[in-house]
Order: sequence, then structure tokens, then C-alpha cells
Amino acid sequence: MVERTRFDDSDCPVARSVDSIGDWWSLLIVRDAFDGSRRFGEFQRSLGVAKNILATRLRNLVAAGVLEIAPASDGSAYHEYVLTPKGKGLFPVIVALRQWGEQNLFSSGESHSEMVDRANGRPVRALEVYAADGRRLDADDTTVNKVS
Repeated sequence: MVERTRFDDSDCPVARSVDSIGDWWSLLIVRDAFDGSRRFGEFQRSLGVAKNILATRLRNLVAAGVLEIAPASDGSAYHEYVLTPKGKGLFPVIVALRQWGEQNLFSSGESHSEMVDRANGRPVRALEVYAADGRRLDADDTTVNKVS
């Protein structure tokens, strides 16, 4: 079996993030957790992923501190997977992926799910990146200072 390349000791935050939660199943599990899924069966039904793959991804997300295992909210003997504060911090990442997909992967007029504000039912505004002084930034306005 080929060993997966690891980036957990990289000096790049993007590489470490991808190493921690970057495979598609893990991101879709996090998406479903934001949408209210909490139990193994709920994730499995939503994703259609093989149980062994789901079990591994859930275990890895718990180990990474993205999810935690909690007693079932209905008092049953089951347990649930709940987003931790670290996991909730992935919300802008999921929104950014959703918005990028809406803009780039659907034909004009093609139907797709839509994220809306619970308070008023209106679509969520596009994410933007701003400088400390309030200027809107794009990729041409930034650089990464490498660790020396």
C-alpha cells in the first residue's frame, strides 16, 4: 500500500489544513454537520459513502479536534458527532467552496441548493477578503512571506 504524503509539519498553513481535513469525504461530513447531521446513519444516508470509509473519516475528524463524540441528544444509547469550536471555524471554508461552486460549476439556470440567512431567508452575500484598513483584496493584492 502506498503511504500518503503528510504535511502536518509543513510551515504552510494551507498544507497543514489540507493534511488535517482536506479529503472530499471529510469536507462533506463537515458540510453535513453544519446542516444538522449528527449520527453515523445520518451521514451515511446523506453521503452514500461506504461505512468503513465513513468510520475512518469520522475517527480522523474526532482525532483532529474538528468533531467530538457526545451522548445522543434524545437520551438514547447512541452517540452523536458534534462540531467543536475548531470545526465551527471551518464555516467560512465551506461557504467559500459552496460559493465558488455556484459561480463556476453550474450552467446558467441550472438548479442547485442555496445557502440563505435563517433570519430573513435571503441568500448569503459572497465572501470577500479585506485588508486591515478595510480595502477589498484579491490575489494580486497579497503575497505570502515565507518562513526563513
